Amino acid sequence: MSNRLGAEFLGTFWLVFGGCGSAVLAAGIPDLGIGFAGVALAFGLTVLTMAYAVGHISGGHFNPAVTLGLWAGGRVPTSDILPYWIAQVVGAIAAAFVLYVIASGHAEFALSTGFAANGFGEHSPAGYSLLAALAAEIVLTFFFLLIIMGVTDKRAPAGFAPLAIGLALTLIHLISIPVTNTSVNPARSTGQALFVGGWALAQLWLFWVAPLIGGVLGGIVYKWLGDEKG
Repeated sequence: MSNRLGAEFLGTFWLVFGGCGSAVLAAGIPDLGIGFAGVALAFGLTVLTMAYAVGHISGGHFNPAVTLGLWAGGRVPTSDILPYWIAQVVGAIAAAFVLYVIASGHAEFALSTGFAANGFGEHSPAGYSLLAALAAEIVLTFFFLLIIMGVTDKRAPAGFAPLAIGLALTLIHLISIPVTNTSVNPARSTGQALFVGGWALAQLWLFWVAPLIGGVLGGIVYKWLGDEKG
């Protein structure tokens, strides 16, 4: 278990540091910024690389919604949920801390600019409502779990799961960065919200509730869909 939790910590750290780091450090540089597409690709690459690196140790969840969804789909025992969640959240917070140390080295850095935190309403990048954010996070996490369950099915082509999962996360970010800054991952949301405080902590509930609902639904639906007896 200690090895698996270490892998989840490192994988989640890399996801948050790489994805949120690209948003905070590289997306807004005048003329050279990587923009939404670059941030989306960065998130996908973090999952792809760590799934190949440590996925064989822990399963490569790096996300409480993925852990819960895999449990709902019959792939993860109940006893794994809480330890995995703790490792994932601690990894996300550690990454947010390191990112803060780096970002605060710039004279114009301010947490008030968002620090890649997730939000809705006036804190949505494009001003989307609570209902829009809720729908986006549930639906996108649902399909993320459906994809994860499918590509890791023993009947799926071997060796391609991390690539498909990384591309799926890239697509998810391309769709929803303007809506919520894209969560689909409560740990990722928690790390950034703890540093931003205020509105980010007040809105954090949605970025736990919606991804967890979507994850459970995705796990249940794939369990039914992929049932060989069906």
